[in-house]
Amino acid sequence: MRAVFSLVLIVGVGLAGFAVYMAKGVFGEYQDALAAERAARGTIVETVEVLVVNERVRYGDQITADNTRFVKWPKDAIPEGTFTSLEMMFPEGERQFRTALRAMEKDEAVLMAKVTSPGADAGVAARLASGMRAFAIRVDVTSGVSGFLAPGDRVDVYWTGRPSARREGDGQEVTQLIQSNVHIIAIDQMADMDRTSPTVARTVTVEVTPEEVARLNLAQNTGKLTLSLVGHGDETVARDVLIDQNALLGIEAETIEAPKAEPEICTIRTRKGAETILTQIPCATN
Repeated sequence: MRAVFSLVLIVGVGLAGFAVYMAKGVFGEYQDALAAERAARGTIVETVEVLVVNERVRYGDQITADNTRFVKWPKDAIPEGTFTSLEMMFPEGERQFRTALRAMEKDEAVLMAKVTSPGADAGVAARLASGMRAFAIRVDVTSGVSGFLAPGDRVDVYWTGRPSARREGDGQEVTQLIQSNVHIIAIDQMADMDRTSPTVARTVTVEVTPEEVARLNLAQNTGKLTLSLVGHGDETVARDVLIDQNALLGIEAETIEAPKAEPEICTIRTRKGAETILTQIPCATN
């Protein structure tokens, strides 16, 4: 009996040790799984639903609820001007479409800068900011930068002509910068900002203030306007550019000295018989 009891005790202790070992392994696996879950939870990125187009869109195409959908977008990487609800894209009471001002690829986010206001067409008026006006400038292959201008570019405007009155009084032609960093919104009848092929235009439509409209109109009717393309991202503003023929050729204008005024002499005449005598006296001052 003692042998049997000893055998049972040994078997029991062995089973208990095995149970403790298995429990320890299961508990360790649970802890590893819990740690992995916590690590995965720390890498989860917060998202926001953003409106995208579900097909390729070109300039002038209408964007409606039928060709858009919402996708989850990382909250910290949402582009400025996105739409996060249909109410933002198509306000109640407005026509339920917008028109594309820029080409968009499938699944690209719809941005305010790339679409018109609700119900508007992709015309020049859709590109005008509040308080601005459109003005057309006549150009040719030389004054229009050889056809390499496109909507969205910015240009400096130079005037060449003969001023009606100048301080020097020589009446020679001059070239002067009259408007800097002007925004182009259309070339001829095209306002598509995605066109890339150069075209020799006849008119360039720019966005300017009402006062600048008057300035450009007077300049266009009294001389020749030439456009100079400004580089993308260049925020510098050129000022006080005026070149005449003397400055072009490096000729210094001659300074003509005014003749010195002769001193004023005052006299009185005195007659003595048949003789007239002139006597110098101090001149009266005013």
